[in-house]
Amino acid sequence: MTTVREVLRRPLRHFTERSLAGLALVLGAGVAFGVLLVGVRSRWTPLYDVDHGIAAWLNEQIAPHGPLVTVLNAVTDLGGLAVILWLVSVGVVGLLIRRQGRLAVYLLVTGAGALILDPTVKALVDRLRPEVEVPIGTYSGESFPSGHALGSMVAYGALLLVFLPAMSRRWRKPAIALTALVVALIGFTRIALGVHFVSDVLGAWLLGAVWLGVTAYAFRLWRLERGRPAVPIEEGLEPEAAHDVAPAPDEERLLPHPRAGVAELIIGWVLVLGVLYGFGTFVSYHADGTFFATMDRAVPEWFDAQRTPGRDDLSHWWSKVGDTHAILLISLVFCPLVLAVWRRWRPVLFVALTMFGELTLFLASAAAVDRPRPPIENLDGPMPTSSFPSGHIAATLCVWVAIAIVVFPRTDRWWRWVFVGLAVVMPLGVAISRMYRGMHHPTDFMGAMMLTACWVGLLYWVVRPNADVAEGNRPAIESEDVHTLDDELVKAGRVD
Repeated sequence: MTTVREVLRRPLRHFTERSLAGLALVLGAGVAFGVLLVGVRSRWTPLYDVDHGIAAWLNEQIAPHGPLVTVLNAVTDLGGLAVILWLVSVGVVGLLIRRQGRLAVYLLVTGAGALILDPTVKALVDRLRPEVEVPIGTYSGESFPSGHALGSMVAYGALLLVFLPAMSRRWRKPAIALTALVVALIGFTRIALGVHFVSDVLGAWLLGAVWLGVTAYAFRLWRLERGRPAVPIEEGLEPEAAHDVAPAPDEERLLPHPRAGVAELIIGWVLVLGVLYGFGTFVSYHADGTFFATMDRAVPEWFDAQRTPGRDDLSHWWSKVGDTHAILLISLVFCPLVLAVWRRWRPVLFVALTMFGELTLFLASAAAVDRPRPPIENLDGPMPTSSFPSGHIAATLCVWVAIAIVVFPRTDRWWRWVFVGLAVVMPLGVAISRMYRGMHHPTDFMGAMMLTACWVGLLYWVVRPNADVAEGNRPAIESEDVHTLDDELVKAGRVD
């Protein structure tokens, strides 16, 4: 691993040294902002009136409208730490897989600088949050600058500079405008939700622009030192990497027969819903005296008798593996990796349609069947949906089965069997935990299996997610070229 560390450390040290002056400049700007805000803290009339007047007026206009508050919170989450970390991490991993080490280092250092600047400047300024009549936003820490506004400016700006060369020229200006709009909306939501003053957001944008400009200039110097020509900023950071940073080549048709495929999916969705409704209605209301009724009564009672505090805790965390947040996270990590390694959109479409279909089929069938929960203590309390089918189990089955279907034929490495194992172990663990907690009958588990088999099977037939493999597409990293982890990391971190 020593070789790997040296390979990754050299560009990082090189880049950091060039950015040190920029970091000092930005920290100096933060101190200057702190000095200026002494007037704010002293209630300097012009700025105080603007900040507090806009905060009070917006709170008065927005607080009474619940749906608007929900929309504002959804938009503001785009600048939250979780989203920013996900975007930067996916970008870095994708660039390393494509062997663009310099661009990966740029994203890492630029993102890390924003993470350092935000708490540092907040500590220097130590400004209190707005006090509005009706609090509608959540926050923590000091007010200046806005972390969401700063993070979105830096993260979205850096990603735009990295991936701009992959876009055709006619789409570059719209992409820049869209990025600016997203950053502006995130900043506005921080003011509208009453968690930041106008000056907090403006200060964050200024700091973000300065840091972004300094790091981009340092990258430009790095290019010049490597003998590459200086390019206009509208060309992106590394125009020569356009092919490698493009997520995937344009595909003429995502579906083999688009119109027929859409019709087949719609008809298939309805038929799968009919199967779920028929089976769910039978086991819920018409299965008395059958094996299904005996099993649905005996299994929950057996689990109820096995409960202990330790098992309750274990089942709680196992159950979390199948909740919406976990499944969404798995999908959001896997899909970019597919693009980075295999450069194809169709497997991503397959996974996306799998999860969309699972969610809609679950919600529709649960509402139609309206089955009560098992007649034992429900450890998770009242739930907004009915018992049949299990959404946790169905989501876990669908995501891991879809992943296994995509990965298995695309590599001959031993670890492809790990994904097959996960497609069995993960749903089984979630199923046991959900039944242990009294949230589902065994036939709810069976319903989840039926949903997965029917819907994923339909999608596999219509979408054909691995058609490119049959056509000769090979992974970016082939097994015969991969002998050790060190070798791969050296390749990923190597610079020209």
